Amino acid sequence: MAAEEEPEAENEGEQVEEHLRDAVEGSLRLKRMLAEGTTPGAKKQKTSDTPARPAEDAKVRQLITKWQLQGDTGVKHVLDQMAMADLQTIINTNYMPDKFHAKKTPAELLAHYLVQLVERTMVPGRGCDLIGAFKHRWKLTMQQEQMLRTLNHHDLRHVITNFDNTSALDDVVSEASLEQNDDETSTMSAAPQAPGLKAMGRFNRLELIDPLADCAVFGDANLTFSMNLAKHRKYLGHVGRVIATTFEDIGTLRQRYPEIDESIKLLEDHHAEVYHEVDCTRFALDPRFKGMEESLGAVYYNFPHSGAIQGFFDGHPMVNWRHENLMRLFFRALRHFVKPGGSVKVASNAGATGVRFSYIVGSALENEFLHEETMPFLEWHLHRYGRSYGDRRDLYKRPDATNNQSYNAQSGNSDMVYCFCYAPTGKQLGPQFTRNPPTLATLQNCHDGPFKNLIGNSKLTLAKQLHGRFVTEISGVHVGGGLASPYWLVHARWLKPCRTLPLALKTRPCQLERNSLRFRQV
Repeated sequence: MAAEEEPEAENEGEQVEEHLRDAVEGSLRLKRMLAEGTTPGAKKQKTSDTPARPAEDAKVRQLITKWQLQGDTGVKHVLDQMAMADLQTIINTNYMPDKFHAKKTPAELLAHYLVQLVERTMVPGRGCDLIGAFKHRWKLTMQQEQMLRTLNHHDLRHVITNFDNTSALDDVVSEASLEQNDDETSTMSAAPQAPGLKAMGRFNRLELIDPLADCAVFGDANLTFSMNLAKHRKYLGHVGRVIATTFEDIGTLRQRYPEIDESIKLLEDHHAEVYHEVDCTRFALDPRFKGMEESLGAVYYNFPHSGAIQGFFDGHPMVNWRHENLMRLFFRALRHFVKPGGSVKVASNAGATGVRFSYIVGSALENEFLHEETMPFLEWHLHRYGRSYGDRRDLYKRPDATNNQSYNAQSGNSDMVYCFCYAPTGKQLGPQFTRNPPTLATLQNCHDGPFKNLIGNSKLTLAKQLHGRFVTEISGVHVGGGLASPYWLVHARWLKPCRTLPLALKTRPCQLERNSLRFRQV
């Protein structure tokens, strides 16, 4: 398998222009890793006389032995990806996952604990206004924050734009009061004496973006958000294009959304462009985006998700790496297409366990997108669109978009819009860090989720099919909302041992799919 997949990945990489290689390097690296069925460390062992990470491996063995979880491949998979400092922190704090937790496995508890350690050092996942984000970025004191909250629009915008920690904050505030507006016709110069925080906050809420620059929407399932954005830009007199993209092909969209052709026509009437089958982590490989480098003034990605794996909850480390890498690869690709100063908005639920808020904020920061604000989704001028599930559930569980009852599986009060501004420093970034996927051997020895009640060839078959799905996904091919395998394997988590399998095989696949969705939402 490795011999077949490696040339394909290399050839695909060679088709990318030199200045865009960095935009897809992480994605191609993951594809090669999955095709080879090994991690970078294991590959290094094959070609080097010295073992990889010997000190870290010793710490991993120490923890697994201490916890008496030698047979838990999920826990080992999590620990294998930790740096020495994090492993030492686990040892020093005497943390131990609960082996008898009623709902979560030790691997899930350990992964959740580690991500919580990171989130404690970040901005909160819920509402964080402009000054709160600015304070966290520069580590300001409470007194400095209070001073900023008293500034008017003109002075606050000057401080946020020009402060770089090379001069005292008080000096920059004093300079702001002496500065004159160079362009009084600019939107940025509007209402200079208005309360600063309120005035600047309205730019994000009212979507006052660059009227001349193009904008792009990624992952818009039924295109209703793109329609709202196109109308909004037309009413404001913007001349920049709206590029609406979907992950699915047009045939799938027509099955799920009968009105999709009408929506596409409306978008085209507003001079928007609609692209189907666009992977937001690999669009640098898409010829339709050729020549668009540094042309996007605004980018939107609402409620990102890598797709559910039936039998696993989104937070399980066997599948959660897909959600984390989605954000990392998305922001790395954007670096080459967003113009300096361009805005990026990612809407998500503050309590999401798939694409966590820390994945969004952390991935943006490491790719030089400054976190400007986290605003409540319901305060956003563009929040009234027909949200959907974005998968096969839309075939029979279609939300009522007409009455704005669009997707109610999460609390709307917890939905947030994470706002970023692209501020490149000119420095060359290193290779994009990505979370390693589980190897085929790790999946074969997994005892969680759909593997719980499987043994022998059934378990091996499911491991190969799940591993194959990972390869397909990282190649930019969508496989729908379920695992491409026989239904009795997909739903083995809720079926009894082998003697009941013939009865399960007689069950209609559509009924099994509904049952799995019901279990997954509990």
